[in-house]
Amino acid sequence: MKILKKVVLASSLAVFSLHAQASEKVTVLLDWFVNPDHAPLVIAQQKGFFKEQGLEVEMVEPADPSMPPKLVAAGKADMAVTYQPQLHMQIDEGLPLTRVATLVDNPLNSVVVLDKSDIQSIKDLKGKKVGFSVGGFEEVLLGAMLNHHGLSLKDVELINVNWSLSPSLITQKTDAVIGAFRNFELNQMDIEQHPGRAFFVEEHGVPVYEELILVINNKDRNQTDKWKRFNQALTQAVHYIHQDTEQAWHDFVSYKPTVLETELNRRAWKDTLPYLAKEPAKLVEKRYADFAEFMYQQSLIKKVLPVESYAITP
Repeated sequence: MKILKKVVLASSLAVFSLHAQASEKVTVLLDWFVNPDHAPLVIAQQKGFFKEQGLEVEMVEPADPSMPPKLVAAGKADMAVTYQPQLHMQIDEGLPLTRVATLVDNPLNSVVVLDKSDIQSIKDLKGKKVGFSVGGFEEVLLGAMLNHHGLSLKDVELINVNWSLSPSLITQKTDAVIGAFRNFELNQMDIEQHPGRAFFVEEHGVPVYEELILVINNKDRNQTDKWKRFNQALTQAVHYIHQDTEQAWHDFVSYKPTVLETELNRRAWKDTLPYLAKEPAKLVEKRYADFAEFMYQQSLIKKVLPVESYAITP
């Protein structure tokens, strides 16, 4: 009996040791400061789901939001949070990146106006001032929405508001803004007692795309098992969030209590959950193919590449 116990104990210690040795460190560069858009990552971390999959995950908030994909492409980090539209442009520029997971599988981008505005449809933007933060892609989105309703960018006055989307509306420097995330700007405006309304890009001529995705360096494509385990942890996190939204909120806040416990984050948490990818690993190739074609037609990329060359299901 003692011998049997020793054998069982030795086996258990061997398994534990193997698990410990198999624990792999994964550095994830975020696209911005931690917020509810990153809920699956934070919950997987706080609930130990990554650890259960033999992963030691470190999340890093960037000093420069444009750098994470470039750093991954340069082999300076394992993964980066980015956006599907940006991935298409990054691939077109020759960066060796591959999408392996999705956090938010629907656009969050929108055109926002004040609720009291006389702009009741996209057609009503004619002759109006429209603010934007990032040139190029946001202008293309707006142009596509306008074209869908028989207008063009020539029918509006574009104003670069340098990230001050909501303030520019509230102070009436603009009549509308493009680039506002529906889960944040609307809540921020409401908190400041200037409620707004949103026109969703995918309802006005823009193909559906994934907002937040995770990319790796092409050289790490063959580490399939690691990315499968990473996605399993994310999937477990999303299921947990939907099963107990209130407790999940407290778990989320516990990551950085003094920073995350705000009224804006509390409201954004609720509005973000419906957009979280329930199957983070799942790749809908048609979405990528259709959006690549859209970007090509809009001259944002020079050629349309096969989806499997830059996006996979691990």
